[in-house]
Amino acid sequence: QVQLVESGGGLVQAGGSLRLSCAASGSIFSINVMAWYRQAPDKQRELVASITRGGNTNYADSVKGRFTISRDNAKNTVYLQMNSLKPEDTAVYTCNTHQTAGSLRWGDYWGQGTQVTVSS
Repeated sequence: QVQLVESGGGLVQAGGSLRLSCAASGSIFSINVMAWYRQAPDKQRELVASITRGGNTNYADSVKGRFTISRDNAKNTVYLQMNSLKPEDTAVYTCNTHQTAGSLRWGDYWGQGTQVTVSS
């Protein structure tokens, strides 16, 4: 089992910045990929960014150049630095970990989510 605890959400004006953190505990030896997803009202959950243990990153097109994902393996923590925020970034952001091997994916764990609201 892996437990994920997020922090750092809140209310910010458009153009502002927020930094989300997600600390993992438990069976952390199993953690490979750490990721952030978001879900806005009446929309499907979408991948925002992911990072492997080795540091390979992947971003949604909508956040490229504005968001940066990073991780501290020693602290088992993943961060999401969000700059130049837009109202359309408003959503519940949820931390995720999972395992991958080629096209296979297993061992998903999810945090409780943190609300990010961007006012215009």
